[in-house]
This record gives sequence, structure tokens and C-alpha cells, in this order.
Amino acid sequence: MIKYILIGVNLMLMLSFNSFANISLPGIFSDNMVLQRNAEVKIWGWAKAMEEVILSNSWNNEQIKTKALNSGYWELLLATPDIRGAQEIKISGYNEVTLKNVLLGEVWLVSGQSNMEWTFNFGIDHKEEALKMAENSQLRFFSVDHRSADFPQQDLAGKWEVGSVDAMKNFSAIAFFFGHKLSKELNNVPIGLINSSWGGTPAEVWMPAEVIEENAELSEAAKLLPDVEWGPNTPGFLYNAMIAPLIPFKLAGILWYQGESNVDNVQYYQKMFSSLIRSWRKKWGEEIPFYYAQIAPYSYGEGNKGVKVRDAQRRVDLPGTGMILTSDIGNIKDIHPRNKMGAGNRFADLVLHEVYGKSTQPYAPAFQKLEVQGNKLVLHFENAEGLYVPKDRKESQFEIAGEDKKFYTADYTIKENKVILKSKKVKNPVYARFSWGDILESNLFNNANLPSSSFTTEY
Repeated sequence: MIKYILIGVNLMLMLSFNSFANISLPGIFSDNMVLQRNAEVKIWGWAKAMEEVILSNSWNNEQIKTKALNSGYWELLLATPDIRGAQEIKISGYNEVTLKNVLLGEVWLVSGQSNMEWTFNFGIDHKEEALKMAENSQLRFFSVDHRSADFPQQDLAGKWEVGSVDAMKNFSAIAFFFGHKLSKELNNVPIGLINSSWGGTPAEVWMPAEVIEENAELSEAAKLLPDVEWGPNTPGFLYNAMIAPLIPFKLAGILWYQGESNVDNVQYYQKMFSSLIRSWRKKWGEEIPFYYAQIAPYSYGEGNKGVKVRDAQRRVDLPGTGMILTSDIGNIKDIHPRNKMGAGNRFADLVLHEVYGKSTQPYAPAFQKLEVQGNKLVLHFENAEGLYVPKDRKESQFEIAGEDKKFYTADYTIKENKVILKSKKVKNPVYARFSWGDILESNLFNNANLPSSSFTTEY
């Protein structure tokens, strides 16, 4: 008799548990998070099939309702105003989840390899300045744990943290300096920073595998990736685990710093990187602003592979994208330059101008066109106001060549923000290049003291 009673009790408990399912949220939604202000943001999660889900918030009295699908998935669209101060969001069904200390502000995803991942604890310049900035509750950090997966995942590991010394020390240094300046220049607006980076990883692992599989050229590039001990090299593996679960979390934009791990298939990098940007935008369903750092000078061995990556990055020309230069704040003896404040501030200046309409001058001189004038070549630049070469670095980094593409160092003069080149060794010049070497640090600047990118006109 007792045996049958116990069986009955167990059955009742099982039925009870099966009748109620806890509302749950992906890891990106938690206490201390930042939601994009002035937007319609998507909140999603899981519950019992057909369970009614009700969302309410602290900034208005409206309730938003939906029902979970038969798969248990649900989503809601929430309008976010531009208001300051900590907010709460409640999501209820058979149970209730409360998200506390939520801010409404600007949300930026940062991604790439080690130079984006690099933290205060790894060693950076400007340590004292960083420590003084660190205690800032308007900054919030979400670090995505390293994970890889064969197929796109629904959730990821990580957590939101309030800006503090401890949180700053373990977060992307570039992202920290970027977020601090952005918040300051936008009148202390909250900034949410999501860091999804993994050192030593090529672009292929960060994009949907089908994008590569469906393109013969990109597939060929992926075959050239070497096996390494410090991370995956299979297309899509990091996208699946570290980017896909974030979609469609509402973003203001994306920052990217990567390229060093693609020097062995550099001939494909321009197309690979452009395809990555397009694929992310397609997955998010919008033309998200996308800004990236050009890799710094460093020796990659024979073949000028590093400068070729820099040139490929320079040639990416998609709407809503932009590149910051790092050649003057790098370290030719260290692939991990320690001046992360310089890079973070340059990202901030670019974003403040491009996205928020501030009157910064974030643009470096950019080669525009070449003009042949007899035995001379005239180089035209955008953003060339005040074009100059520093007095202590007058050596020519310009080269010219004829149809044979044999390059010789050229004499140069700067006139009316143009560069005029000639060489006694080249009577009929056709091509020009500048700072063309892995470890050459550009010595051509504009009046914003930003360096020109290396470039070549031979292809």
C-alpha cells in the first residue's frame, strides 16, 4: 500500500513540474546590463509552450504580452526612451524574473583577436589614467567566455559587470578607453560594452560557415589556415558560439581589431573581411555601423605579408564602415602594442563623428588617386589638410616604378597638400607605393596628427 502511495505522490510531482515551466532568459539579459536607448529592442527567452509572458518596466506603466510558441520560445519588442538612472524590467508567467540596475544608453559590440582582447592585466601603457577612470557606474562590461561550436547556439556564457577597478582590469583595454571617452563626450550617457574576442583567431572562424562554403574563393582561403594550439581554425566555430547567441541584441555599432592571423592567406583578406561585415549585418537585419583598426607594423617574415593585410583593410569600402590607423602607436618588436588608450580614443573620435555627429577630426590622410605628369607622379589624398612629414623623420618612404614594376625610392615634395614624386632611376613612372614594408611606420601626417596608411597602386 505504501509503495502505491509513493508512486502516486511521485506521479503528482511529475505532473506538477510538467505543468509549469520557468521563464528563462539568455545570458546577455541580466542585472546591470545596458539596453540601447531610443530604440525598439527585442527581448527573448523560453517558457512553457503557449505560456503567457508579460513584460513590464519601471519607466512606464505599460505591459507587453505574448505567448510562447510550441517550441517554448518567445520574444517581445520593447521601446526604450533616453532616460538616466537605474531601471527594472519584470518578465512574468508562471514565475517572475526581475532584471535590476538596468541602464538605457549606447551598446557596442567589440570583437576580433588578441589586440582587442588585451586587458590591463596583460600590461598596457597609461595604467594610472586607466585606474583613475575605472570607477564608473555608467560603464557596463559583458565578457563572452571562450567557446566554439559546430552549429549556431542559442545562448552563451558571460555576465554584465558594473564599471570598477576589478572589472576594468579584466576587460578589453581598447573597449574600456573607447567606452570611457564615448560616455564623457556624450554627457555621461551609459555605455554597454560586449567583448567577444579570442586571441590568435582568423576571420574565417568569426563568420557563418555557409558564407564560406558557398563561395569557392573563400573556401580556398580557409584551406590555407594553419592548425594552431591556441584556437580553432574551422569556419564558423566562433561565430556559432560567441556571436550567433547575441543576435538580435540591439547594438549601436561594432568595433573590430583583427587581421594578424590572416597573413598566410592575405590575398583573400579583403574579400573575407568584407564578407564578414556583410554577413553580420545580414544576420542582425540592419546596416550596423562597423569600425575597425588597421593592424600595426610588425615583422611577419618574408613576403611583406603584414603590409599586404594593411592594404587589404584599407581597400574595404563598404557604407557605414571606417578604419582607424595604428602605425604610429604600434611597436614593431611586439605584435601586441601596449598603447591601447590611443587606439580606444581613435575609435571613440571616429564613432563620435560618424554616429553621433560630433565635430571631431578622426580622419587620417587617405590616398585618393595618382596623376602622371611626365617624369613625375602626383599623389592626391583625402583628409590632407596640413599634410607634413616630421622634421626628424624626413627619409622617403615613397617608391615609384615604371611598367616593369621595379620600385625605387623616390624624392618627394609636398605642395598644396599633394605629394609629388620623382626618381632619376625611373624615367616614365607609372606606379607608386608608400610605407611598403611590414615594419615601416608611416611618416606622412595631416594637421590632426594622424598618419597615412601604407598603400600601393600596382594592383
